[in-house]
Amino acid sequence: MSKILCVLYPDPVTGYPKTYPRDTIPTINRYPGGQTPPTPERIDFTPGELLGSVSGALGLRKYLEQQGHELVVTSDKEGPNSVFERELPDAEIVISQPFWPAYLTAERIAKAPKLKLAITAGIGSDHVDLEAASQHGITVTEVTFSNSISVSEHAVMQILALVRNYIPSHEWVTSGGWNIADCVERAYDVEGMNVGVVAAGRIGQAVMRRLKPFDVKLHYMERKQLPRDVEAELGATFHPTVESLAEACDVISIHCPLHPGTLHMFNDEMLGRMKRGSYLVNTARAEICDRDAIVRALESGRLAGYAGDVWFPQPAPADHPWRTMPHQAMTPHISGSTLSAQARYAAGTREILECWFEGRPMREEYLIVDGGRLAGVGAQSYTLGSGQTAGIAATAAAV
Repeated sequence: MSKILCVLYPDPVTGYPKTYPRDTIPTINRYPGGQTPPTPERIDFTPGELLGSVSGALGLRKYLEQQGHELVVTSDKEGPNSVFERELPDAEIVISQPFWPAYLTAERIAKAPKLKLAITAGIGSDHVDLEAASQHGITVTEVTFSNSISVSEHAVMQILALVRNYIPSHEWVTSGGWNIADCVERAYDVEGMNVGVVAAGRIGQAVMRRLKPFDVKLHYMERKQLPRDVEAELGATFHPTVESLAEACDVISIHCPLHPGTLHMFNDEMLGRMKRGSYLVNTARAEICDRDAIVRALESGRLAGYAGDVWFPQPAPADHPWRTMPHQAMTPHISGSTLSAQARYAAGTREILECWFEGRPMREEYLIVDGGRLAGVGAQSYTLGSGQTAGIAATAAAV
């Protein structure tokens, strides 16, 4: 029997919910592009429940304990005395979400001789050192596409929130005010603006499709130009470089993976290329942006607004400057963890575990590292290199 160590975010401060605002969530039978949602043999939860926090346990407790496995679920993941550090040496499987990642560094992997499987409940495995995982024969998986649309919706919401100056306007209402001039002095229409995405993979294309009805002028940067029919459908302009995109757009939404070529891509120099008063939204990975350069750009007026839900580290410390910088609409890392998305990535985690314990092949699109090498979607989306501290992505195909 196996020991499964599951790291999830804490329960709500008011306690685990007894009821929910809605009784049901829509059933998604097929993702854009044809991939089917997870198909486990069964689930032991009601779709729409809070599954991503400790008490929810991704709906896995009954299944695993009935099989005789030991399930340890914790939110305590940092420091040498954390539950995660104490339990890791005996764990055969580690499960975590990108929103509250259990960082599987090379040092931690070296302390976990029994570890055979690392599952990302969601998408994005950059919290796992894929080089170390491959060297130790650890299989790395993620539930590809399970929350891509969720992230795209969040990005569009934050674009509109910034351009329309929504959050400060809402704050005037909650404070008892009716300060229309204060609200609208920074509010614009998105109609007619040039809006671009960095990387036109699954999320980037979904963002463009959702923005097209707003009558914006769409742009995208990608290593390879989209097929002509897709480009024509979107009415999107291709940019071979981020520099070209930055100079052309009023709004930019980032959807590329984190790798050496994108680390601090949006630094002082890149931000200086953007139009004065541009908006930047980042729901990809925080370190694609230079933390302090973002603060300087907002304070100087180079950027009119910055939003996103990705931070480094996660959770962000209380004194992180993005919490208090002006003209921002930041959230915790929540874009891909809606109750709707949780139903899909919890089911996908269950599907992966069923395959693992029953010795059945997993879906190719769920595999990142297998048999000591990149596999499945990982072979398309990641590269390995010595000295890396996390999974390094080469393309935006799986984002």
